[in-house]
Amino acid sequence: MTDKTKAETWEDLRGLESTAEIEIPSDPLDRVLGQEDAIELARIAARQRRHLLLVGPPGTGKSMIARAISLNIPKPKQEIRVVNNPENPERPFLQIVDADEVSREASLRAVSVGRLLDPQSAPSNIAEKLGYLCRSCGKYSTPSETSCPHCQKSKVEVGGTGMAFGDMLGGILEAAIPQMALGKEKVNATRLLADGTEETVVFERAGERIRMLDQKALEKRRELEKTSNQKVLVRLNRDPYVLATGASETELLGDVRHDPYGGHAGLGTPAYDRVVAGSIHEAHEGVLFIDEISHLGNMQRFILTAMQDKAFPIAGRNPQSAGASVKVDGVPCDFVLVAACNIQDLEHILSPLRSRIIGGGYEVLVDVAMPDNPHNRAKYAQFVAQEVFMDGRIPHATIDAVEAIIQEGKVRAKADNQPGSLTLRLREMGGLIRAAGDLAVVEGSPLITRDHIARALKRARTAEEQIKKRYGSYMKGLSKDVSDVQKETSPYYMQNEHIGDQMFN
Repeated sequence: MTDKTKAETWEDLRGLESTAEIEIPSDPLDRVLGQEDAIELARIAARQRRHLLLVGPPGTGKSMIARAISLNIPKPKQEIRVVNNPENPERPFLQIVDADEVSREASLRAVSVGRLLDPQSAPSNIAEKLGYLCRSCGKYSTPSETSCPHCQKSKVEVGGTGMAFGDMLGGILEAAIPQMALGKEKVNATRLLADGTEETVVFERAGERIRMLDQKALEKRRELEKTSNQKVLVRLNRDPYVLATGASETELLGDVRHDPYGGHAGLGTPAYDRVVAGSIHEAHEGVLFIDEISHLGNMQRFILTAMQDKAFPIAGRNPQSAGASVKVDGVPCDFVLVAACNIQDLEHILSPLRSRIIGGGYEVLVDVAMPDNPHNRAKYAQFVAQEVFMDGRIPHATIDAVEAIIQEGKVRAKADNQPGSLTLRLREMGGLIRAAGDLAVVEGSPLITRDHIARALKRARTAEEQIKKRYGSYMKGLSKDVSDVQKETSPYYMQNEHIGDQMFN
């Protein structure tokens, strides 16, 4: 594997053939272009567990910054569980388990599974009792087969017991009581140890194999059975990044599933087993990212409460559901909030929530452009390499193609009133790279070239740009495409028709 070049200045890249030779940084924050202020504060947020509000237009790297923060914080150290409360089932107990205890239980579980044997390796009398070995022909088959596939005789014991009409009764009993044809689920036996003592060994079915449990495995299994009346809400080994954009109240805050039997013993599902964690709980010790946070409306107040208390109860949210009476108090949700919004939506974020963010974090106005200099041009090349890698379906680009992308970045920055800069609306630039890559794939080209970029620019235009090119303006395009009935019924057209005539006629 050839060494890759770190993208520091544009001069470092001039001798390269393509972006395949450019190093992609291991730290996700180093993969974010521009946004120096936001990246600096993101590093602080990851280290000090501070909240962030990122303000700016879509496609400028806000979600990438949030994801990068989650990869820079320590791994979660706690697992959250709910445990059955026998005295009051509708108020399950909460249990917080540390990493050492989770590891210990995993070790117990590994031992408790015992040894898996092929049926041929197990004692023949055991294999016969479990329904693997045919007593008539001595051949093996799965216990789910009621008759031996080799000799076609029944596996039912009564056929060979010496009873009158045993063969006939075997068939009758096999049809009437299928379990008899399947043999036993579990067989106990004893074995002699090296020190002369005996121990109990249990053999049980495990699909096409037989599980053998010695005394040690049986003890571990009994120890694990003590945890049978509990449910893991939030696992220890989890993704510390939780995206809650557009979440409903149930998804955000958790819920208790409905049970038509009301959790009745023997019929319904126990209350503790119906508790479902919300995004705020899944983000415990991690990052909760909410894009367009203003769209949560009044649900923002729940986020505020969770941030203040670092815990939030889980309760049934549908008053018509059997889960409405179930509640688990104090479920941990100590997360780093990374929220994002557009400038025009700032006024729709609750003032107390913004105060909480400022009091325990930072607000950042993200950049829409960065200076056009050799260092940032090299970063643009790195960005192309990253987009190719993440897409996985398009080839890398020549350095000449990267120069064409840089020129387009300058054009788009100028349209943003940022002359002499490179745009940071990188989602749109990523779309351009993918469009060019698709052209290269269709043509069988090993690399994206400048020509592919030029042609992709035409294909990657927005619908508004295409309308303007075809009709001269958006309003003229609307007048050509809208029927007379739509003109009479569309408030948008009626309000803008006169203005459009003044502007474009």
